[in-house]
Amino acid sequence: MIACILAGYFSYSVKGQDQSLADSLIHVVDSRNDLSDSTICALLNKISFNSTNPDREISYAEQAIIYAKRIGNERLLAQSLRNVGNGKRSKGNLASAIDYYLRAGLHYSNIGLELGVAVVYLDLGEVYRKQDNFDNSKLYYNKSIDILRSENDSIRLGSVLLNTGELYRIHDLLDTAMLYFDEAESIFRKINFTSRIAYTLGNKGLVFAKQGKNEQAEKNIVEAIQVLEELSDFDPIAIYQISLADIYEQRGDLKKALNYAHSALNIGQEEGLKEQIRDASLKLSELYQTQGYYRKAYNYQSQYITYRDSINNDEVIRKMADLRTEYEVSKKQAEVDLKQTEVDLLNEQARNNQIVLWSVIVILVLVLFLMYALLKIYRVKVRAIRIVKKRREIITAQRNQLAEANQTKDKFFSIISHDIRGPISNFHGVSQLIQLLVESDDKEALLKLGRMLDTSTSEVSSLLDNLLEWAMSQQGRMPYKPEKIKLHQLCNSNLGIMQNLAAAKQIKLTKKVKEKVTIQADKNSVSTIIRNLISNAIKFTPEGGKVEITLSYEITMAVISIQDSGIGIPQEKMSHLFDFKGERSRWGTEGEKGVGLGLTLVNEFVELNNGRVEVESQEGKGTTFKVYLPILSE
Repeated sequence: MIACILAGYFSYSVKGQDQSLADSLIHVVDSRNDLSDSTICALLNKISFNSTNPDREISYAEQAIIYAKRIGNERLLAQSLRNVGNGKRSKGNLASAIDYYLRAGLHYSNIGLELGVAVVYLDLGEVYRKQDNFDNSKLYYNKSIDILRSENDSIRLGSVLLNTGELYRIHDLLDTAMLYFDEAESIFRKINFTSRIAYTLGNKGLVFAKQGKNEQAEKNIVEAIQVLEELSDFDPIAIYQISLADIYEQRGDLKKALNYAHSALNIGQEEGLKEQIRDASLKLSELYQTQGYYRKAYNYQSQYITYRDSINNDEVIRKMADLRTEYEVSKKQAEVDLKQTEVDLLNEQARNNQIVLWSVIVILVLVLFLMYALLKIYRVKVRAIRIVKKRREIITAQRNQLAEANQTKDKFFSIISHDIRGPISNFHGVSQLIQLLVESDDKEALLKLGRMLDTSTSEVSSLLDNLLEWAMSQQGRMPYKPEKIKLHQLCNSNLGIMQNLAAAKQIKLTKKVKEKVTIQADKNSVSTIIRNLISNAIKFTPEGGKVEITLSYEITMAVISIQDSGIGIPQEKMSHLFDFKGERSRWGTEGEKGVGLGLTLVNEFVELNNGRVEVESQEGKGTTFKVYLPILSE
């Protein structure tokens, strides 16, 4: 059930976000020049407090910290630090959030503000809830509740009760959770706290869903979403919509289930919410698989795995930081213990000198032994420092590799999204255009439109095929089954596929390869190599040109040569022909769009089959690709 998977993802804090209020306060700060530093600091904190976007929340709180330090106001400084912690927590950076909360709690304690301490207890309870530490989370929630009951602060008390109920819901203590939600709702309705009422309704809906009371669950969740949409508070909406998708899936209404799941995914992508993207992708994969749309199910399953691994990697990095902190603390403690041992030894030595004057020889031996021990300890410390430095360098290198991989991935996705938009846009309004042309009996325009649609469809199909094969190869899931292949037959089958594409541009394409060559390789990947190279040759050869494919031997390698009379490849692009560096997009001779993904696949599949690829090209004279593959060993 998605509702179970979602447990603990969304964090409720003592704040009622109102983006419209935040926007109006931003206008006040930007348009007024007569405001004091303390007023600006307070306004920045209110903007951060009401912002629904975590990055904006952090940005305005950090500006508030600067003003609070400038005027020396410890209360405003504590508030600013806590707002930064809230933003960090929303983005999943729990270690940094804890640091800001502890600093805020220290300042609240210094000025004796118990309400501030109670809020920090709530924040720490939230962090432990995200870490699935039930006991510590419950402990800090209860501490916060005790303080707020004594201070008669109903707003914050209601929020802590709401969060405590969510903790019990996560751990399937549903009856206890409902008691806390009921008390919280009672408080919020008395003070007409709209956003908190919506949160309470939504969370009670999640409880009803777990209890199998789907009608009550849907009623609560839909009412909560309507309120939160008016407040532009999209974070919880995504979670609630995934729960609705789960409910409609149980009812068999897959169309509504898909609508809610897609809406949740869109919110996650627009707001940068990795966990919501991950879970919406998983639900969409399940729904499409149920309907038999396996390609879509596979795509969303791949997206789910990507975000799941990304979140897991973030968790590993956080744990490494925690281990590093523990190491530093233990090292400091060891240094203190060592110093204490040295003091004890020196005191013992002094007492021995006073008591036994004639034991000088023994004392000298002890001193020499101590010097030896200190030397050993020094060497151990030097070795430890060397090891730590080496590991730090390894971690830095791994972080740089990860950053480079992420940049490559981001550029790859931007290229794909940009280039697939062109052919897809050709389909827009096609039905109306066809009807108009039929009514006007414009057969020539209809034929032209048909050719345009055929070209766009071929571009999209080829791009998606390459994208799927590239994604599978990157995940290590591309099947590799080497077998005996008659290379001339494989070349001729791909030439047959490409004849119409060449004829459309009046390009003379080799009809049939006669040289007989047998190789040992994976048939599907070799077919992909041949198809991509022929397609590229046709794409970048002008009308009336020529594309030739030949086979030959070279010692133990078979050679596939694909030569065209096209526009050639600029010299500056040759060094990055098979990777994602540099500018990849390039137009064909008839306006065809190229992104370079096909050549990347060619290079990877040639290496997969223990071969190599060579390129010769001159601008304006054409290009020759030579692919070397192992000949079948008798």
